[in-house]
Amino acid sequence: MLDNTVSGNVSHVNFDSISKHTTTHFCGERIVEIPLDELHPPEFHPFSVNDDEAMERLAKSVKLYGIREPGLARPLETGGYELLCGNRRKRACEIAKIPALPVIIRELDDNSAAIAMVDSNLEQREKLLFSEKAWAYRVKLEALNHKGIKGDGLSVDALVEQTGESKNQIFRLVRLTELIPDLLDKVDAKKLAFNPAVELSHLSRKEQAAVVDSMEKYEIKPSLSQAVRLKKLKKDGILSHEMIDKIFAEDKKSDKKVARYSEYFPSNYSEKQIDTIIVKLLTEWKNRAKI
Repeated sequence: MLDNTVSGNVSHVNFDSISKHTTTHFCGERIVEIPLDELHPPEFHPFSVNDDEAMERLAKSVKLYGIREPGLARPLETGGYELLCGNRRKRACEIAKIPALPVIIRELDDNSAAIAMVDSNLEQREKLLFSEKAWAYRVKLEALNHKGIKGDGLSVDALVEQTGESKNQIFRLVRLTELIPDLLDKVDAKKLAFNPAVELSHLSRKEQAAVVDSMEKYEIKPSLSQAVRLKKLKKDGILSHEMIDKIFAEDKKSDKKVARYSEYFPSNYSEKQIDTIIVKLLTEWKNRAKI
């Protein structure tokens, strides 16, 4: 559970304290220009802020045209504001040497803040990493349950309606939060396919660490069949670090046969699927060529 991951209790905050900042109103909302050093990211924030090419483009846009949409923040009793949505825009302002960010100020309890953070970022961000989506869904499901929308069925229905994802896909994505950081990073980097990752999430953290060691040792990506095999051994109570290493070692030799062609296939295709398609295409070519 993530009961303590969203910081700050803001009940009965005095909104007169924000009057020193430049304030405008839009659609009934109070929008305030807040200095960047008064805006703090949530203690737990599933959405990444990276100094990449996209950030460079955003910073240039902000410098030329300003901030087109305000962020969303809530006051903190300790001072300053928790920036629930707009952390990429804040970073762009820092790069562009713009001292303040326009934000909508709302008084929110922890669960409402978590839901607002997820909803705002899901609406604003076109592309999400698997890790971002997985943690965002988990945070919102838990916040909805805490607010009284009890039961996986009811809370997940809200996500189904919002995201268009199926219930099964949402639950499978949330399973990714059970992965250790090293494995979840590999999913984001496409060094581990989604379906095998879901199966590996059922392993203990020590077993997952052993998987990472073997992946790096043999320079391979676990196939779905390997991940299912490891999960079954785990369920049977006989999985060991030696077994994990042996399974990867066994498939390393045969994996070389199709490694040179893997870039032409989806990352979740098994060696058998790749081999079957290659044989089929070669057979069709042979028949056409009448060899």
